[in-house]
Amino acid sequence: MLVLLILHLVAALLAPLFVRWWGPRACYPLALAPAAAFGWALAHTGTVRHGGAVVETYPWIGQLGLDLAFRLGTLSWLMTLLVGAVGALVLVYCARYFSPGSIGLARFATVLVAFAGAMLCVVLADDLLLLYVGWELTTVFSYLLIGHSTERRSSRWAAAQALTVTTLGGLAMLVGFILLGEHAGTYRWSEIAARPLDGGGHLVAAVLLILIGALSKSAVLPFSSWLPVAMAAPTPVSAYLHAAAMVKAGVYLIGLLAPALATVGPWRPLVLVAGLATMIVGGWAALRQTDLKLLLAYGTVSQLGLLVVLTGTGTPDAALAGVAMLLAHALFKAALFLVVGVIDHGAGTRDLRELSGLRHGATPLVVVAVLAAASMAGVPPLVGFVAKEAVFAAFLDRPVVLAGLVAGTVLTVAYSARFLWGAFADRPDVAPARLGRVAAPLLVPPALLAAAGLAGGPLAGGLDVVLRPYAELFGTVHAHLALWPGPTPALGLSALVLVGGGVLFALRGPLAPALARLRAPVGGNAGYEWVIHRFDRFAVEVTGATQRGSLPQYLGTILVVLVLLPGGAMLAARPWQDRPAAWDNPLQLVVAVVLAVAAVLAVGARRRLTAMLLVGVTGYGTAMMFVLHGAPDLALTQFLVETATIAVFVLVLRRLPEQFSARPFRRSRWLRRGIGVAVGVVAAGLALVAADARRAPTISDAFPALAVSEGYGRNVVNVTLVDIRAWDTMGEIAVLVVAATGVASLIFQRSRTGPRPRRQERGARAQRPDRPVWLRGGARLHERRRSIVLEVVIRLIFHTVVLFSLFLLFSGHNAPGGGFSGGLVASLALVVRYLAGGRYELAEAAPVGAGTVLGAGLAVSVGTGAVALLAGEPVLQSTKINLYLPVIGDFYVVTSLFFDVGVYLVVVGLMLDILRSLGAEVDRHIEATAPEAGGPAVERGEVR
Repeated sequence: MLVLLILHLVAALLAPLFVRWWGPRACYPLALAPAAAFGWALAHTGTVRHGGAVVETYPWIGQLGLDLAFRLGTLSWLMTLLVGAVGALVLVYCARYFSPGSIGLARFATVLVAFAGAMLCVVLADDLLLLYVGWELTTVFSYLLIGHSTERRSSRWAAAQALTVTTLGGLAMLVGFILLGEHAGTYRWSEIAARPLDGGGHLVAAVLLILIGALSKSAVLPFSSWLPVAMAAPTPVSAYLHAAAMVKAGVYLIGLLAPALATVGPWRPLVLVAGLATMIVGGWAALRQTDLKLLLAYGTVSQLGLLVVLTGTGTPDAALAGVAMLLAHALFKAALFLVVGVIDHGAGTRDLRELSGLRHGATPLVVVAVLAAASMAGVPPLVGFVAKEAVFAAFLDRPVVLAGLVAGTVLTVAYSARFLWGAFADRPDVAPARLGRVAAPLLVPPALLAAAGLAGGPLAGGLDVVLRPYAELFGTVHAHLALWPGPTPALGLSALVLVGGGVLFALRGPLAPALARLRAPVGGNAGYEWVIHRFDRFAVEVTGATQRGSLPQYLGTILVVLVLLPGGAMLAARPWQDRPAAWDNPLQLVVAVVLAVAAVLAVGARRRLTAMLLVGVTGYGTAMMFVLHGAPDLALTQFLVETATIAVFVLVLRRLPEQFSARPFRRSRWLRRGIGVAVGVVAAGLALVAADARRAPTISDAFPALAVSEGYGRNVVNVTLVDIRAWDTMGEIAVLVVAATGVASLIFQRSRTGPRPRRQERGARAQRPDRPVWLRGGARLHERRRSIVLEVVIRLIFHTVVLFSLFLLFSGHNAPGGGFSGGLVASLALVVRYLAGGRYELAEAAPVGAGTVLGAGLAVSVGTGAVALLAGEPVLQSTKINLYLPVIGDFYVVTSLFFDVGVYLVVVGLMLDILRSLGAEVDRHIEATAPEAGGPAVERGEVR
C-alpha cells in the first residue's frame, strides 16, 4: 500500500515533464498510477470476500507512537477500486478533453494524480491521524483543482468556498479524533473497533465533531452549499472528485466508524435527519436547474444524503444497501458528468434550454447517458435498481425513514428523466445542435462506467458475496443483493417510485410555477456569503479598534497583559520558597544599578539616538553580568552582538525622524516608565520562580563531560552549538538567511552583489592608469567630511581584525570564541570599513555578493550533516580525525569545525547584506530622492 502511494507521488512529480513532452497525451501514462491501485485491489478480492484484511505497518514517529498503518478491508477495498478505476478513466478522458497548449495543464495533471494518491491514503489508513493527513491533502488538492481556471473569479470563489467549509470541518474532525484516540488509548482504528468503548461526555463530543467533519466533506446539510458552486471546476474534476472520490470521503468515514459508534447517543438521529433532509432538498433543487452540470451537482447532494442515511444507520441490512449504493452512485454519476463534458465540449453549452436534437448522430453517447441515468433512477436490470431494492428492504420496519427515502427517490427519478430530456430531446423553438463524431477517449470512459452499471445488475449475487463481510460487522444480515428479489414490498415501492417520478416529470410544465416559488428563503450559497461577509465585517471592526498603527500601543498592551496575568498569578500563588541571595559579587549590584537606570532613562528618552545608546548600555551591562558570573564566551558574544546591533541602528536612524514623536507628552513618558518597571519586576520574579521550580536534575549537568568525550572540545558553549544541539543551530542559521533575504528584498531595487563603477568612473580610471587608488571611497567623499587618519587606520587594522576573527573561529572549540563570535568580529571589521570609506570601500573589502556568502555558509553547514549521513554516521555528530604534518606534528581536526565554518560565513553574509541594503542601498535612495541632502556624510554612512 505504501508502494501505491509512492507511485502516485512519483507520477505527480513527473507529470509536468510528461506534459512538456507529450501535451495532453501525457495523461495516458499518468493513468497507470490509479490503474495500478485498481489492479492491486482487484488482486486482493479473494482475501476481502472471506472477511479478511490486508495489513501493512511501517514505523514513522516512534516518540508519538505513530506508524504508517494501512489496512484493506471490505469498505476500503471497494473505495480503492472506485478511486483507482474512475481516476484512471478520468485521466484517459482528460487526454482528449484538454487541447494542446491548454493553460495550466501540467499543474492540473500533477494535482489530479496527487489527489488520487491522497484519496488512497484516506481509504487505506488504519491510523486516525494518518487518515487526517490524507483528508487534509484531499482538501488542498481539491482547492487547486476546483480553482484551476484562475483567470475566472467564479473558479477562485468556488475553490475558496470549498476550502473554507471542508477545512473547518476537518479541524473539528481532528479534535474529535484526538478525543476518541485519547479515550480509547490508541489511534489505530482496527484496535478501537475491536474493544468496547466506555460512554461519557467526551465520547459524545468526539462523535459530534467527527460527524461535522464527515458531513462537511460530503456536502450534507447544513454544509451543502459548496458542492454546486464547485461545478466551476473542469468537468473531469467534477466526474472524479464530486462523484467517486472527494465527496465519498465523508460517507466512507461514516461507514468506517459506524460499526463502533452508531449506537452512541447523537450519532443515529443526526445522520438520519441530516441525510433525509439533504436527499429531499437536493432532489427538489435538481428539478429547478437548467444547467445540466448543476442538475447533476444537486442530484449528487441528494444522493450523498441517501448514502449518509444508509451507512450511518448502523444496521446490517442498511449497511449492505449502503455499500451497494456507494458502488452504483460512483458508476452512474461519474459517467453522467463525463457525458456532460462531451456535450459541453461539442455543443459549447450545458444549458438545456439551448440544446436540441443532440440525439441525432450521437447514438453511442445517448446509449451511455440512458444507461447511466436509468441506473440513477433505479430501473432494472441496472445496478442502481439492485441497490434501491436493498435500500427499501432495509427500512421496511422504519416507516418514517422509509417515507423520506421514497419521496427522495421519486425526485431522483424525476430529475433523471429531466436530464435525458434536457440533453437529447428535440425542441421546435430551438435551433438543433450537432456534436459530430465523439472521439474515443471522450466516449470510452463513460461507456465503460455505464457498462459496469449494466453488468452489476445480473452480477448482483457476486456483489452480495463480496460486500456482505462489511455488513456483517453490524450483526446478522438478512437481506440479499439480487436482480429479482421476488414479489416483495420493496419491489412494489420501486414500481411506485418509478411511476411517481414519471408523473412528476410529465407535470413539469404545470408544476413550473410551484417549483419556482417553493424554495428556501435563504439559499445555501447566499447563507455562506452572508456568514463570510459578517466575518469580514467583524474582522474590519476588530482591526479598526485594536490595530491603530501605533507600535507603542501594541507593545504596551502585550506588556500590560504580561504584568496582569502571569504577574498576578505569581503574586497570588507566591511560589517562592527561600529568599534568594541579593548578589554573589558586590560588582553585580553596581552593574544592576547601571542597567536599571539606563533602562528607565531609555523608556523616557525623546530622541531616537539617545534611546539607542541607552539600550546599548543595557546590552553591555548584561555582558558584564556574564563576565561576573564566569561566562566569558557568553560575554564575548553579547559584546559583539550589542556592537553590531548599534551599528545597524545607526544605519536605520538616518531615515527616521530625530525624535520619537512631534508632541511628546510628559504623562505618556511616565506611563511608559511605570510599565517598564513593572515588566522588569515581573520578569525577574518569573526567572526566580522558574529557576526554583526545577525538581528533576538538569540535562545540562552532563554537557561538560559530553563536550569532551563526544564533542572533543572543552568550550561547552561552542560544543553545544555545533554538536549537542546542532539541529537548533541549523534552524537558527536558516532563519538568519531568511532574515537577510527579507531585508534585502525590502530595500534593493537592483542586484545586491555590490556597487559597480559607473561608466564615467570607468572612463576616468582608464585615462589615469598610472594613479592607483588605495582608498576607494576617498575620491568620492567631500574633503570636509573625510577623516584620512580614520580611513588609513581602518585599512591597516582591517586584516588584523579579520585574522583575529579566524583565530576565534578555530580556537572556539576549546577557548572562548567559535563561528558565531568570529563571524561577528569579521562583520564589525566590515562595518568600520563602511563607516570610514562608504560603500565603495565596503565593496573593496568584500568583493563578493552577500547571497553567495550566505548560500555558501548554509551549504557548508548542511553539507557537514549530509556527508556524515552518506558515511553512515549520525547526522551532525562530531568525529575526531587524527592527522600528522612533518612541521606541526600530530594534531586532530573535529568535523564540527566545518559546521562552525558555515555558521561563520552565514553571520558574515548576514552583516554584509545588511550593510549593502541598509547602508549602501539606502545611500543610493537618499542620493536619488534628495541629492542635496545626501552628499559626503551619507556616502560615509554618518548619522545626520
